[in-house]
Amino acid sequence: MPVQRKRYSSEEKTKVAVEAMKGKKTINELASEYGVHPTQITQWKKQALEEINTGFSGGRERRERTDEALVASFYQEIGQLKMEMDWLKKANRELIEPGHPYIWIARQCELLERTSFCFYYQPMPVSEENLLLMRLLDE
Repeated sequence: MPVQRKRYSSEEKTKVAVEAMKGKKTINELASEYGVHPTQITQWKKQALEEINTGFSGGRERRERTDEALVASFYQEIGQLKMEMDWLKKANRELIEPGHPYIWIARQCELLERTSFCFYYQPMPVSEENLLLMRLLDE
């Protein structure tokens, strides 16, 4: 029967890490008191110390960085859509440009509401022999 790993809540981890930072008890004493391996307590303490450095100002900065990344991705999407709209507005809509630098053939087909199969399909010529047989069958 597999042994289930014990999961600790963030409150429990914080409590143990704070006790370890106080230094009133050794790591081994805390490990026996809370039933946690000493290495785990050391890791939690290290994580807590790293988070303290960014705790007061990091939230806003982190949020601003994610906002900037989100805005950049939106501008990129807007640019892509604008380019596709310009391509669609061209006079000859039926033309699919295989060498277009930014819009792939599959996307051009989507924009023209066609399958890419229509672009790649090359009809096979019917031989004279087959045409003769079809005429005979039709009569």
